[in-house]
Amino acid sequence: MAYFRKFFGHLKTIMIHKYWVFYYMLKMGYPIRGFFHDFSKLSPVEFFESVKYWNGKRSPILEAKEKQGLSYAWFHHRGRNKHHYEYWIDGLDGGGDPKVIPFKYVIEMVCDWLAAATTYDGVSPGKVFESEYEWWKRKSETAKIHPITKYMISKILWNFREYYVKYVKDCGMNEKCAEKKTLNMVRNFVQGWKGEYANDLSELM
Repeated sequence: MAYFRKFFGHLKTIMIHKYWVFYYMLKMGYPIRGFFHDFSKLSPVEFFESVKYWNGKRSPILEAKEKQGLSYAWFHHRGRNKHHYEYWIDGLDGGGDPKVIPFKYVIEMVCDWLAAATTYDGVSPGKVFESEYEWWKRKSETAKIHPITKYMISKILWNFREYYVKYVKDCGMNEKCAEKKTLNMVRNFVQGWKGEYANDLSELM
């Protein structure tokens, strides 16, 4: 009985996470990437290890790392999903040489983080824009990510936070309205930024 509870609990968690990623990717103008996000989580190597360590409170990958020293699901996942910055680290024998991540995967990575905070940490839509920006400021200090990619991530998350704070605190909007307006404004920023720098970032698209 406990196994089936964990089995369906993990499956539900995957579907909730995929829903939120698709939601954010749709708003950013990348619905197809959003739809195909994280299908590798349904592969046997990822799914069954995650079922074993699922508890409904945090990522089973973190549980696996703590209890068995590593996660086979994570090794499989990061090697097949280009929206993880770990996918883009080369030269591990030399300490790691991070490469610039293509723009579309940067967007997917940011949406993945927003969705994970909502799915695993219970952060409400809207407030997640502030919490992820603060989380990123801490993470960016040590994360092995190319400086150009860090700049892109910082710029996108900063816009999420600034627009949301503006609409809630300065304009007095309720959280739901502020969230929707923030998503629209950041989508405009992302699409405009992509277009404005198309020549400079053509190799990133």
